[in-house]
Amino acid sequence: MLKPVYKKILLKLSGESLAGGRGTGIDVPTVLKICEPIRECARLGVQIGIVVGGGNFWRGRTSNKMDRTRADHIGMLATAMNALALTDALESLGVDARVQTAIEMSRVAEPYIRGRAIRHLEKGRVVVFGCGTGNPFFSTDTAAALRAAEIEAEVIFKATNVDGVYDSDPRKKTDAVKYDTLSYSDVLSHQLQVMDSTAASLCRDNGIPILVFNLGQPQNILRAVLGENIGTLVQEN
Repeated sequence: MLKPVYKKILLKLSGESLAGGRGTGIDVPTVLKICEPIRECARLGVQIGIVVGGGNFWRGRTSNKMDRTRADHIGMLATAMNALALTDALESLGVDARVQTAIEMSRVAEPYIRGRAIRHLEKGRVVVFGCGTGNPFFSTDTAAALRAAEIEAEVIFKATNVDGVYDSDPRKKTDAVKYDTLSYSDVLSHQLQVMDSTAASLCRDNGIPILVFNLGQPQNILRAVLGENIGTLVQEN
């Protein structure tokens, strides 16, 4: 019998991860592959919250000719579409799931209510959080840190396109060095690309570790839950 080392996690997914090789939009087979290990984790009794980005549809920070607040609101709507797609894939795999959004859109999703989210998790439902924090100027990384603190997650799993945190971009430098562990102080002082500074500070202040690993192999989600040594773990010493 597989035994998870975490009982409650917050999984942070980028919007781009849902696009597969297409680069934009939603690639359904890719989403299903990501959801399969999530299903296995849920079957092991792990409580799972998910925060998803919207970069496969919209990146507000690159829209410099548009008002930043409005551009960020468009990005929030993009995350809602991704949250619905993830939930549909999870349900097609037999997983009970709910979407909660920080911007109220009651015809398609529940509004985010902390107590209701915690109750869903306790009942074994996966909760997918959309629309970031509901505020402009805050990233979905910050939303992940905030929701993790609110639901009292033990760890944030940040699934990325690299297998951990490096001292430089491993796609550009062959001599880049991978870290097995880091402190939040290291992340902030050296401006390492783990999360933005607001998100990293929020995790540090609330004692929430971040495990960064490669989503190119979706089974890494299950491996991480089981405590296998993958990626880079960020926590205070």
